[in-house]
Amino acid sequence: MLTVDNLDVALPMGGHWVPVLSDVSFALERGNSVGLVGESGSGKSMTALAIMGLLPPGARATGRIALDGRDLLALPERAMCAVRGRRIGMVFQEPMTALNPLMSIGAQVAEPVRVHFSVARAQAEARAMRLLERVGLGKISPHRYPHQLSGGQRQRVVIAAALACEPDLLVADEPTTALDVTVQAQILALLAELAAESGMGLLLITHDLGVVSQTVAEVLVMYAGRVVERGPTNRVFGAMAHPYTHALFAARPSESGGRPVAIAGQVPDPMHRPPGCAFAPRCARVRDVCAQLPPLDGAGAHMCACFNPRVAA
Repeated sequence: MLTVDNLDVALPMGGHWVPVLSDVSFALERGNSVGLVGESGSGKSMTALAIMGLLPPGARATGRIALDGRDLLALPERAMCAVRGRRIGMVFQEPMTALNPLMSIGAQVAEPVRVHFSVARAQAEARAMRLLERVGLGKISPHRYPHQLSGGQRQRVVIAAALACEPDLLVADEPTTALDVTVQAQILALLAELAAESGMGLLLITHDLGVVSQTVAEVLVMYAGRVVERGPTNRVFGAMAHPYTHALFAARPSESGGRPVAIAGQVPDPMHRPPGCAFAPRCARVRDVCAQLPPLDGAGAHMCACFNPRVAA
């Protein structure tokens, strides 16, 4: 359904084109799920914005993003507006900024139905009521406003609005940010259940490895705008072939009580990325060859971009 091939995105900075995404490729079929993981600045959200056609002004995107064979990068904005919301729904990470504070929640869920299907107000509002009930808000009045709801309730409204037109693909960008652990689990279970029910594809973007392990079938680990490891979630998380993937796991709180190990340094600024492997300055396994850019390769579905992986990819 969705195919991303050799996606590059560059932004104009300081009089130069600065690459923020490089050679990002993956595919997502209906009914399947893919997760993008990595630290802030790794390129996860930029990938989502490229798919949605919501890149910052002046951005230059090359490669191909195809939805059922139709190249989204080649579409004019008017045509992309017909795709956005109808074929692709998006759940943003901060529902309070995604929702209009001046519109009732019922009106906001009904709006995409009216825009894309040109149905009567009563019909759209009836669908909105069904959707709000489906996401667990059946006891909440549709006439309430976002500020009258909790964070978890607002996120459920955003999910209902994203699903209003029965999209083929749902992009969820950090959908559990700022929610407590119990509500996080509820939201994730809801997303997985809704995706399974409708057969839509789910692209989940998060920095939480636990969320990914419970939710998606395939995972892409991103660093400094590139995919450094990818494959079936159980294989990637089982092998942790790339030193960065291993470092992300080591930085997690351990169930056994072990102390997490912070990754030294930070994701490099796009304007000052080192040559070769961008993770080399933070990597304990660095070698001279890491001054070159490692290709993403491997045997079968599991691939790793590292000259000195922890295990054979």
